[in-house]
Amino acid sequence: MFIPRIALTAGEPAGIGAELLVRLAQTEFGAELIAIADPGLLRAAAETLQLPLQLDRFVRGAQPQATRAGGLRIVPVTLPAANRLGTLNVANATYVLALLQQAAEGAASGEFAAVVTAPVHKGIINQAGHRFTGHTEFFAEHAAVAVVMMLAAGGLRVALATTHLPLQAVPAAITRTSLTTTLRILHHDLREFFGIAKPRITVLGLNPHAGEGGHLGHEEIDVLMPVIDALQQEGMQLRGPLPADTGFLPRELARTDAVLAMYHDQGLPVLKYAGFGAAVNITLGLPWIRTSVDHGTALDIAGRGVAEVGSLRAATELAIELAVQRQARRQATA
Repeated sequence: MFIPRIALTAGEPAGIGAELLVRLAQTEFGAELIAIADPGLLRAAAETLQLPLQLDRFVRGAQPQATRAGGLRIVPVTLPAANRLGTLNVANATYVLALLQQAAEGAASGEFAAVVTAPVHKGIINQAGHRFTGHTEFFAEHAAVAVVMMLAAGGLRVALATTHLPLQAVPAAITRTSLTTTLRILHHDLREFFGIAKPRITVLGLNPHAGEGGHLGHEEIDVLMPVIDALQQEGMQLRGPLPADTGFLPRELARTDAVLAMYHDQGLPVLKYAGFGAAVNITLGLPWIRTSVDHGTALDIAGRGVAEVGSLRAATELAIELAVQRQARRQATA
């Protein structure tokens, strides 16, 4: 029986990441859960929550074994400086990056079937002098591949043509080449990981009213429509560009498997309204599986024992599901 090994990064130490990992550990998943974290941070969170936590050091090369409720395997990474919940410490930014580096290396080597990430604080990492725009970009750079950010909640999937960019930089970032790459990745991974034989993708316009025939912008005419037409000729089922204010209507969503939004705040407010706390962030295009929570570090409630684990649980469940599906496909084609 295939038992996937899932790496869990603890995220920003001043936030709710450690608490979420401890809460997650109270459930059995039929997978081996590997926490990449400072052990003391997890033990302190367990003590605050008054929940059991058995930490066993991860032994590389061992056969995966399902983790029992109340336990986690751990790859220990030591915090370099004192940590206070709710208060960011620039000296601990290197710790956060070390968690991600360990996870990326383990996934790239095949040691981990998937990586699930708790939230980080981009600002404090940049304040420490490290260029960091997000998990998605970090893992893309590590794997040296183009990636696509997609969030899913229930039956709604929203992918992004651009990710963490200032709004004024978005139009120049959407080129025929970049949009073609994004749509190819989205189409491929909807088939590869989600088992959708003929994905139906709705492409939103960049401008209000999808440019209103060029009166409100030319990106739809110059970039989006030529790409959509060319990929339709290859057999992709694409619709658009549709105005963003109608692309999310129920009748439109009933006709699509995923929506491609042009920028972060065009698509994600709708997704998070539909499923906040249970949505999952998925990085498409990587040679391995990566999912994440749909929320931030929640510094304001860190240490109070009230953080909801729903999104991390959903991200873990999806990572396990995708890993099992990938293994089954590999065995079927072997």
